Amino acid sequence: MIKSLTPMTLAALLAVTSAVSAQDSETATTDTSEPVAQANEATADQVLDLGQPVDDGTPKLGDRYAKETHGDWDLACIKTEAETDPCSLLQILTDPNGNPMAEVSLFRIDQPGGQAVAGATIIVPLETMLPAGLTISVDGAPGKRYNYSFCNPLGCVAQIGLTQSDIDTFKAGGEATLSLRPAPAPDQLVEMKMSLKGFTAGYNVVDVVQQ
Repeated sequence: MIKSLTPMTLAALLAVTSAVSAQDSETATTDTSEPVAQANEATADQVLDLGQPVDDGTPKLGDRYAKETHGDWDLACIKTEAETDPCSLLQILTDPNGNPMAEVSLFRIDQPGGQAVAGATIIVPLETMLPAGLTISVDGAPGKRYNYSFCNPLGCVAQIGLTQSDIDTFKAGGEATLSLRPAPAPDQLVEMKMSLKGFTAGYNVVDVVQQ
């Protein structure tokens, strides 16, 4: 449905149109021996807003976009020039106020004879106490502790391997807890909840990285 212009908008448009008409009239009556005065007159293109193309939401080269959603997980892909874009299973973890705190990006691994059947990149806030590691547990059961690989301006990164047993636990679970300790207050434990709703469906379609 096309919305009508409001009276104020119409009045503003009429005012602009009148100003342009007045300028055209003044230009017509101005002595042609004064080219400097004519050069100072504003054109319609300078007065009127010609608009800008609206972004239609199509991902551009290098953009990350959600191809599919499975429960609380997104199948997040990077737009490339290739026929098929690389995708990972993504979830953004938030604090109680809904502010982003951490990012979990997971993919499957095909390595015959290897223990890891999946890998994940987990980004947590800067000023995390690195020696304390990152602990992941499911539904209150004893968890596993992982080391951090490096930190960059986005945060501190743990690159972890997941065994078939870990994946089975995720598939059967309802919620995982990621625990870390902040460097400024190492006596405090920060816990972030990771929903496992939709994990099985998302895991079954996420990319497989060949090793």
